[in-house]
Amino acid sequence: MPRANLPPPRLVAWETTRACDLACRHCRAEARPGPAPGELDAKEGAELLRQISLWDPPPMVILSGGEPLKRPDILELASLGTSLGLRMLLSTNGTALDPSLVRALKKAGIKRLSLSLDGHDAASHDAFRGVRGAFASLKRSARLLVEGDLPFQINSTVTAGNLKDLVAIQDLAFSLGAVAHHIFLLVPVGRAKDWDEAPLEPQDYENALLLLKDREISLQLEIKATCAPQYQRISREKGQVSARSGRGCLGGQGFLFISHDGIAQACGYLPLPAGNVRAEPLREIYQNSPLFGDLRDRARYRGKCGLCEYFKVCGGCRARAHAQGDCLGPEPLCPHLPQALRRSPDVAP
Repeated sequence: MPRANLPPPRLVAWETTRACDLACRHCRAEARPGPAPGELDAKEGAELLRQISLWDPPPMVILSGGEPLKRPDILELASLGTSLGLRMLLSTNGTALDPSLVRALKKAGIKRLSLSLDGHDAASHDAFRGVRGAFASLKRSARLLVEGDLPFQINSTVTAGNLKDLVAIQDLAFSLGAVAHHIFLLVPVGRAKDWDEAPLEPQDYENALLLLKDREISLQLEIKATCAPQYQRISREKGQVSARSGRGCLGGQGFLFISHDGIAQACGYLPLPAGNVRAEPLREIYQNSPLFGDLRDRARYRGKCGLCEYFKVCGGCRARAHAQGDCLGPEPLCPHLPQALRRSPDVAP
């Protein structure tokens, strides 16, 4: 059923290109050195930004990739988005940054960049990113952004292999001058489907989130756990709900992803099409897509996530559930047993 009065998304991520000069082991986009066929062109990109700006209030926009700085018109797109009243953000691996480009990004209205750090030293980070020298490039990029007074956050993908180094990675992130640290729990899509190490166990995952919450509280840092909706449950269990707290999984209900070729998705890690911006208006896709309707309807959920008392603030990772065969099924890495199942053990989890 159409939802004409549905609140607008808070954040839209646009995969501006799949071109990238790194070969990260976990890349959901399976990025390549050059652009992928069918990428939205400059005119289509401008129209997409215009449509996003029609929402009231307008969402924030992340220019993502691949590596968006490999797109020749990225500064023009950023400037256009800014002129339309959008808060423009950009996700980059940093390899292309130099002082003049930092100044140009700031002039174009980019409010924050994100850099990725997945190891506590050169050996671990470079192995994760697939290119020797990636760690040195990251440190250089962070220095340039600090000197250019352009705020940046550090994004880290947590796996069973680097979990033991999480505190060291986080300390390094803030020593580099990051204003925030966003943690991404690995989702097995793209290249990560062929991950060659043991998967993170549910209790290890829970312990990692508990550690992050303790550090957020004690150090008063801006820490955000992404693709880790159980962080919101843990926050409430500890009675520590910050002003930044919201719903855990925002896929299709607060967040919207646009692929390089115009496919609208609930998130970049959930490769299910909700519509195509080349064929229909973005607002209609977001409001009326059957997929998004299912994601917003608790009655559609199967297993323990739909029964959970924390459903409204968590929801479970729909992408990891999809990787197990059912995007509306239970979150496979959550060890929490809902109260409904404790009372009725005969109900299937």
